[in-house]
Amino acid sequence: MKIITSEAVFKGHPDKICDQISDAILDECLKQDEKSRVAIETLIKNDLVVIAGELTTNAKINYKEIVTKVLTDLGYENLANLKVQVEVSKQSNDIALGVDKDGAGDQGIMYGYATDETRELMPLPIVLARRIAIRMDELTKPLRDMFGADGKCQVSVAYDDYGNPLKITTIVVSQQTAYKLDRDFYTKFIIDECIMKVIPCYLIDGETKVLINPTGEFVKGGAYADSGLTGRKIICDSYGGVGRHGGGAFSGKDVTKVDRIGAYYARYVAKNIVASGIASKCEIQVAYAIGISKPVSLYVDTFGTSKYSNEQILEAVNKFFNFSPKSIRNEIINDTVSFKQLAEYGHVGRGDIYVPWEKTNKAYILKAYFKNKYGKARHRNSAFL
Repeated sequence: MKIITSEAVFKGHPDKICDQISDAILDECLKQDEKSRVAIETLIKNDLVVIAGELTTNAKINYKEIVTKVLTDLGYENLANLKVQVEVSKQSNDIALGVDKDGAGDQGIMYGYATDETRELMPLPIVLARRIAIRMDELTKPLRDMFGADGKCQVSVAYDDYGNPLKITTIVVSQQTAYKLDRDFYTKFIIDECIMKVIPCYLIDGETKVLINPTGEFVKGGAYADSGLTGRKIICDSYGGVGRHGGGAFSGKDVTKVDRIGAYYARYVAKNIVASGIASKCEIQVAYAIGISKPVSLYVDTFGTSKYSNEQILEAVNKFFNFSPKSIRNEIINDTVSFKQLAEYGHVGRGDIYVPWEKTNKAYILKAYFKNKYGKARHRNSAFL
């Protein structure tokens, strides 16, 4: 038996605040100028917000207005002393030379992952952790006199020797509260109104540990307790530590940046492979060189869960998927995508909102291809939730 733990943070966590500000700026740039080139990072500490990066756009951006709206929407109301420092310059012409030819906006490696253990084709621990985070934000936002906006959670899941989820061993919820709020009250509230509402009861047994504010107190929170920075929650944003991550942040980057769209497309490919039934798990690695359209490498790993070889699956990937940045943008990026929404609870595997790279429209194509070329595909109906 092995135990895998994943973390999710609430929208009012300092790092998530910064992700949302960076992507809210991106959304506004693209709203006014769809050709905007954006690479924006945000730092928050106390009453200071620093916005830095590179921006080439015809959009007129009111940075303080965007920052204020994000903070206000999260329930941070005392903003009289808010200071917004902007250090933004134009994108380097050297980078633009490659991107203007539809090349990659940077070098780097990106990963996509999928597993059939949940309906979302995501690892179970991150799915459950995100459910808790979403529910806690829904519960506490109208109750700011009792609960702050800051918080995070963890879910630990035990697996058998064959990789099947068995049960939850530990749930941790750290929720900012008002000073002297009764601990017994908020513990019961979080268990009854959050955990028992979103976690299937058959995953919990008498040995499951539930830890609520394990230090005993969580009163000082937000940017006054901890600084925040764009890109520090990339594992929460992806697969919760199960699938690998190339290291590049998503938020604040426009769709010429392969750190973002390369990872999204790798998820799209991996998800379609698993949805087709030709593998139970799949990880895709893709790597780019700046200014070059075609990836310098592409790798498939199904972890021994397919009767087909990784090489055979890679051949199909090359046949039915195009990893050039321009093709990715045309295939899975559209005007309906709100990048700020993605920054809230994760960029892949979202069951609460629609994003184009979560569609499985090529699963039937892959299934038919393998059936015709190699024989009937093995399909495992093991969606756990």
